[in-house]
Amino acid sequence: MKMKMKMGVLPAAAVVAALCLSACSNGKFKIEGTITEAADSMLYLENMALDGPQKIDSVKLTADGAFSFSKEVPSDAPDFYRLRIAQQIINFAVDSTETISVKAAYPTMASDYTIEGGKSNATIRELALKQIQLQALARKILDAPDLNATAVGDSILAVVGAYKKDVMNHYIYKAPGDASSYFALFQGIVVGKSYMMVFDPRRDIDDVKPFSAVATSWDTYHPQSLRGENLHNIALEAMKTKRIVQAEKDGLTIDADKITVAEIIDIVLPDNKGVTRRLTDLKGKVVLLDFHLFGAEGSMQRIIALRELYTKYHDRGLEIYQVSLDDDEHFWKTQTAALPWISVRDDGSHTQSYLFQAQNLPVDYIISRDNRVELGPQQIKNLETDIVKYL
Repeated sequence: MKMKMKMGVLPAAAVVAALCLSACSNGKFKIEGTITEAADSMLYLENMALDGPQKIDSVKLTADGAFSFSKEVPSDAPDFYRLRIAQQIINFAVDSTETISVKAAYPTMASDYTIEGGKSNATIRELALKQIQLQALARKILDAPDLNATAVGDSILAVVGAYKKDVMNHYIYKAPGDASSYFALFQGIVVGKSYMMVFDPRRDIDDVKPFSAVATSWDTYHPQSLRGENLHNIALEAMKTKRIVQAEKDGLTIDADKITVAEIIDIVLPDNKGVTRRLTDLKGKVVLLDFHLFGAEGSMQRIIALRELYTKYHDRGLEIYQVSLDDDEHFWKTQTAALPWISVRDDGSHTQSYLFQAQNLPVDYIISRDNRVELGPQQIKNLETDIVKYL
């Protein structure tokens, strides 16, 4: 599916809302609560679409600040919204037919509110407060009288870099399928008169990785969704741009339409013989990406079943890239010494596995010959039948 990329360039107070990644059911959700100190103010409920906020309801607050909205939950994909008075915004995720309760006071509702309901909204609030602190720090740097323009730019990039590292390690990579991770990807700050995205693969190619991590989770739980496609397109276009820029530095000219890039998060780990193995090097083969724990009950039976699959379909183009999460390296090497497929081991941090939502093992992904994740653990019904579809 082809579509335009939407990076969501919005004013600082309107930093993009969150998107829930868990399945929604038909029905209605309810958002209610009180926003005091805002008598006669208009409170808007807005849907955060890819093209920006869309007003869907509003109410003029009375002295007690009570409000209540009830809206249908889309049946095809999760959705997300925000409450707004002027430039004060509260973002929230909707992942079911639930009731979400908010309490706040104007004009500090964006930075001082409580929210209950929705599995991700507490974390979204935490990230929103962190973003407000980042904005304040950037403003302090901009106002520093002893810093020239170069020093200001370097200082802001430094604090944004530290912020990104914190958010990636403590939020996105720990739970790429959570609404808060999607929210984090589109945070930003105002620098002077410009809006600066915190994560921007067009500016920093390393930002492709968190975008790809969330996109992979989206593909797993909401295949063929517009938002998942958008995340992929952002990452892919950034990688293409990087190749073009590098070619120009080398004095070459490359047609952008002829550039192809992998559409999956690459895994780069040493195998049981010490050889570095890249998942994307298997382009041209149908790959079963298998996250496995050899120390778990039932491991032997599963390995026997995988060996039968491999023997039956390897000559037709099937490859297995198996990622072990065993803590004991020697045990892993012993268990995999006679296996015919690629066997690598994620170290104690399990960083690679978090990106693929590999917490409840075993977890499988089927990757087509063009490096695209076709089926995730939620879509695979019969491993052999589903693999054969892509051979």
